[in-house]
Formats: sequence, structure tokens, C-alpha cells
Amino acid sequence: LPKKDIELTHLNLNDATSEGMRHKKLPVFSVQFHPESAPGPQDAEYLFAEFARLMQKSKKR
Repeated sequence: LPKKDIELTHLNLNDATSEGMRHKKLPVFSVQFHPESAPGPQDAEYLFAEFARLMQKSKKR
């Protein structure tokens, strides 16, 4: 993927590797960890909400 189309959203604090990205033009994002196993019960809830929002938006197309 061209770097100009990708936005890094999550970085590993230990080694600064990418753990999350979002495409700037397409309805695509990913994370390289298990958001459901975050320390707090709602720490990564925004990821699931964003996924649901993208699905609803693409459903309307």
C-alpha cells in the first residue's frame, strides 16, 4: 500500500512497530492486537464502534 494512503493509528510502546493503521480513502482499518482483551472493559470499545459505523455506511451504498 502506498504510504500516502495509510495513517498509523497505534504504535507499540516497546519497539515503535506499527500495531494499527487506517486507510485514508477506503473504509479499512486494522489493529495487530486483541482489542477485546484490553486491560479495561471499554478501553478499545471505540474500535468496535468504528467497525459497526463502517458496516452501516457501506450497507447504505
